[in-house]
Amino acid sequence: MAAGGAAYFARRGGGGPAPDLSITKPPGTAVRPALWSEQFQPGHLWSAGGVGTANADPNDTSLHSRGTQSFAATTTGTGEQSFVRRQSIPAFDLRGRTIRLVFRVDDTTHLNRITFFVGNRDYGDYFYWNVHIHSAVDANYVGPGEWVTVHLQWADVAGAAGAFAISAKGDPSTRSAFTEMSFEVFDDKKGPVTYHLQAVELIEDTTKTFPHGVVSITFDDSFQSVYDLARPVMAEHRFTGTVYNIAEAAGTDRYMSVKRMQALQDTWAWEMAGHAYSMDAHNTGYDQLSRHEVDTDLRKLRTWMVSRGFRSENFAYPHGLFAATKDGVPIDRIAGEYFATARSIVGETTETFPPAMPYRLKALTGVTDDPRGDGNPVSVVTDLGGKLDRCASSGDWLILCFHQLVAKGPEESTQVSQAGFASVMKAIADHGIPVATVGEVLSHP
Repeated sequence: MAAGGAAYFARRGGGGPAPDLSITKPPGTAVRPALWSEQFQPGHLWSAGGVGTANADPNDTSLHSRGTQSFAATTTGTGEQSFVRRQSIPAFDLRGRTIRLVFRVDDTTHLNRITFFVGNRDYGDYFYWNVHIHSAVDANYVGPGEWVTVHLQWADVAGAAGAFAISAKGDPSTRSAFTEMSFEVFDDKKGPVTYHLQAVELIEDTTKTFPHGVVSITFDDSFQSVYDLARPVMAEHRFTGTVYNIAEAAGTDRYMSVKRMQALQDTWAWEMAGHAYSMDAHNTGYDQLSRHEVDTDLRKLRTWMVSRGFRSENFAYPHGLFAATKDGVPIDRIAGEYFATARSIVGETTETFPPAMPYRLKALTGVTDDPRGDGNPVSVVTDLGGKLDRCASSGDWLILCFHQLVAKGPEESTQVSQAGFASVMKAIADHGIPVATVGEVLSHP
């Protein structure tokens, strides 16, 4: 797991000097160097197009995060395709490679989706990824006016055409000899969107460290059922998990006591991470609090964790919300003052190692066998071509997020039966995918 200073680990009681709240960035959060890079500096060979493009500036010096310029374009507001692309690229290989994109959307109000293509023959043959699908309700990985980094790996390829295909297990028919790339943006037909593309790069993929991918099993809110129902099932497979705890909930109705949390960490080698200090802050959501209120809750949470000997330096946002406080301060920046990473519940693509943005770790949440169809059904993980098939064959860091286990049938999407949970654990074991806590994954160089 991620390590802090010796003084940080030594303090377990409430007396004595104030606890050391300093954080240590784990090696697994370092930015992996590019093997190939286009940063849209003078002389690049990319161009804009599509009937959905109103105007474009391939050499925009007014806004950039690298060098002296970026590629800017604005959509027409009609929902049509707008793209920035290059053809006749010297053939490139995506075996053992992940695509890294760096871009910005000035205002996401009218953003619908972003996709990325690689192909050949004037896109007669192609694979594509859904980079981002914007939501008016849920947490969005892409926020307004910020530079965002997204990793695209084969485990998340969404579709194919022409001579290219994706097998029933989710494997692409080829991973090499591509000569074209296209970054595509669609607005919602209600207004234009201005975007800036700063970098398209190739980096080593997760299989460099985890040849068959890796799974982290996480739990939000520290329900007692995690200890009573999840722990015995996971122990059968020698799996360990990460629990994101609400400090004030400890020992109250339905929630684990501190003693149970410490047993999970010290006896069962689980990771005890942070979720919120107060139940009110958690239930309200950080986006409804001021910067001062969020800062106070995180400071108290970190102090509580350190004073009780919880060694994790990782955090999960209440309700997965990290955009901004009610007074406009980015929540992920505040989290960065107290924790080494923060996990979201954004699951449009799976996470990579190292992560693209350590304070926006992606996770598949709401995994459930609720028969009413809410949440993500267990089958999304276990079925042919599901998350585990793709993790094992293409490699990724699959972070699963559970909340409460129940002995029999779940009554809401945040619950999963012990039998349904056991089926997921067995499927992980059957696939031969290693399981590691979030801290253990990040401890790898």
